Amino acid sequence: MTDTGLKPLSGRPFPLGAHFDGEGTNFAVFSAHATEVELCLFAPLTGHETARVILPEYTDEVFHGYLPGVKPGTPYGYRVHGPYDPEAGHRFNPNKLLVDPYARALTGRLRSAEVMAGYHAFSHDDTTFDTRDSAHVVPKALVVDDAAVPPFEAPRPGRPISETVVYEGHLRGLTMRHEGVPDDLRGTYEGLASPAFVERLVRLGVTAIELLPLQAFIDDAFLIRKGLANYWGYSPIAWFAPEPRYDRATRGLGTLERVRAMVDRLHAAGIEVILDVVYNHTGEVDHFGPTVGLRGFDNASYYRLQPDRPRFYIDDTGTGNTIDAAHPRVAQLVLDSLRHWVGVLGVDGFRFDLATTLGREPAGFDPDGRFLTALRQDPLLAGVKLIAEPWDVGPGGYQVGRFPPGHAEWNDRFRDTVRRFWRGDEGMSPDFAARLLGSADLFGHRGRRPWTSVNFVTAHDGFTLADVVSYERKHNEANLEGDRDGHSDNHSANYGEEGPSEDPEIRAVRLRQIRNMLATLLASQGTPMLTAGDEAGNSQGGNNNAYCQDNPTGWVEWRSDWVGPELEAFVARAIALRRAYPVLRQTRFLHGTPRPADFRPDVAWVMPTGREARPQDWHNPALAVFGVILRGASLPHLEEDGCPILLLANASLHRVPFHLPKAKPGLGWQPLLTTVAPDGIPPAAPVLASGRAFDLEHRSLALLAEVPLEQKPRKSAR
Repeated sequence: MTDTGLKPLSGRPFPLGAHFDGEGTNFAVFSAHATEVELCLFAPLTGHETARVILPEYTDEVFHGYLPGVKPGTPYGYRVHGPYDPEAGHRFNPNKLLVDPYARALTGRLRSAEVMAGYHAFSHDDTTFDTRDSAHVVPKALVVDDAAVPPFEAPRPGRPISETVVYEGHLRGLTMRHEGVPDDLRGTYEGLASPAFVERLVRLGVTAIELLPLQAFIDDAFLIRKGLANYWGYSPIAWFAPEPRYDRATRGLGTLERVRAMVDRLHAAGIEVILDVVYNHTGEVDHFGPTVGLRGFDNASYYRLQPDRPRFYIDDTGTGNTIDAAHPRVAQLVLDSLRHWVGVLGVDGFRFDLATTLGREPAGFDPDGRFLTALRQDPLLAGVKLIAEPWDVGPGGYQVGRFPPGHAEWNDRFRDTVRRFWRGDEGMSPDFAARLLGSADLFGHRGRRPWTSVNFVTAHDGFTLADVVSYERKHNEANLEGDRDGHSDNHSANYGEEGPSEDPEIRAVRLRQIRNMLATLLASQGTPMLTAGDEAGNSQGGNNNAYCQDNPTGWVEWRSDWVGPELEAFVARAIALRRAYPVLRQTRFLHGTPRPADFRPDVAWVMPTGREARPQDWHNPALAVFGVILRGASLPHLEEDGCPILLLANASLHRVPFHLPKAKPGLGWQPLLTTVAPDGIPPAAPVLASGRAFDLEHRSLALLAEVPLEQKPRKSAR
């Protein structure tokens, strides 16, 4: 319908989106190929379309107009006219209501529906043209008053990334089974910020929570047909708007307020908030997907199309489409949304899903390409934590170590090496040693620092840690894909029985291996990332791809029938030790260089006999027992760096008497942590003198500190 009573003024082409100025709202959207853009207004309660006006001006490829009297909370959407010519890459269809790419709040959850398709979905021919109106199934954007946003109460923690311990989890899954969170708050923004859950984070000692996507996403059609849901949220539609399904109260503007309150409460507890963001593709999927956003505004500008067949998408993401981040207006959209999450919603950093896509230029991945360069030059974004998942599935997609300075990177080499070393695979010790020291072989260039390596042994994508030690193979039958999805090579072991076991010996070795991997993670140089629930023995029943399991499989189970509270105490102790001993979180790579202050090497490798390791030792594929002395980095002007730490690792099946290396005169070695003990606390004992044999149990790790010989045993690092 068209309401001739509404007379839009010219307005302005910047900023993009809908902006209220106290008297009316300016609307502006980019499209290089559209011929006309209609703005549709809707009734707040009924959702009925009340007005439709044509944006009167077109400046610099931006359609814009100003409507006096349109206030915050007004629902709106767009209908965009232009050529419907899939063979030329154009898919305009004004019968399909579109969500503003700059929408900052939505009226409800996005669920794919057949009527959203721009073509006759029943025909399976995307060159046809569908005239059905989709407005009744598409959530509406809401006008927001920027001036009404109140200030935050708590300051940003502002913690250096070198001191960061990341805790990755799903906002809903974190609290759905948490007994301390009230029933009506579970799975919501308010639930995550509840005192019981925040106290858990503080007690554990983590410094940042990394949340799976919170940007509004769509439930995929193929999942809806199976009775499943898009649980993880890697199908974004609106990059500015928080996902409405995590808001227990009202939809719309209240969602923004509750997200801000969540961030504020976490900041008050000293916890930073990092968001997993998806700018490599959208939930519009391939040419058979819905037309609900970017596809309808300007398909040929927003997406990378096959040059010789622009009807089809380049699929470097494995999801059906790929965003063209090298396009100036697309880069602007991404950067503007990042600034919104930092400046308005208060987050402290981002983990970029399939980040290689963001660095793709016409000739391939370029670490100094247009988008990545603009990102690290932005004055607001340069001050937050930027973490890349440095791969996608396109040609040359694996780019670990090649992102530009300023970015940290997920290090899957750390995950695979640590799992294989503790599983007992031969020939892993040299690579294990490199991972312990922050992976300088991957990241030690262009002035990058050890914190560049985001170390993890598990993540949301893959087995939980309990499943790494309980399953030889994946069990993804519940995903209804014939168990074909998910990785098949998990470097896992079941230690005698597939799945849950009542055998006390099997349980004991599984718990020891969990502690070994967690201790390795928290004692390694770099930025450690824990997966929520690993400290509680959470299992997904062998499902290593629970993206569609919005149920107890995908939710964290905080109480396990075979893991007691000792494991959480173990992790808390390991984190506390990392905080207490600076040599475990250094800001420079260690290369065995003598230190000017005492001429001792900043790192030294030792063998069970007490001697230093020789090059030929590393060529022995059976090497499974060794130690490393960590000292402060060799610097011309050495600062106070705390006492050295000795890490001993034994991945063999035999107890080994490890003769402790030589300490400074008057000093010895005090045990701080052992993976033999369920809570990590070593038995009370005097400081051990150099040369003394330390019983290093099979499949175990120990940390010792160089301290005065007369010092009493240390019970806790807190």
